[in-house]
Amino acid sequence: MNLDDVPVVNYVLESGPDDPVFDTLLLSGPLVIGILALVGREPVSVGLGVLYLLVFAGYLPYKWLSGRDQDR
Repeated sequence: MNLDDVPVVNYVLESGPDDPVFDTLLLSGPLVIGILALVGREPVSVGLGVLYLLVFAGYLPYKWLSGRDQDR
């Protein structure tokens, strides 16, 4: 079985911006939410949630700034 055969993953890969980091962040979001729901509000799970949000929120401006430099 290939990863592209999974319907949800295939849909994200086809509709995404052809960016593997962004696709991974989108697909790992539900996993992070599930871990938070199962474990509860423990320091490790809160840290995981904060880390996920920081990476996601930081990656978008990074891509914008790196793409802006290529346009010049």
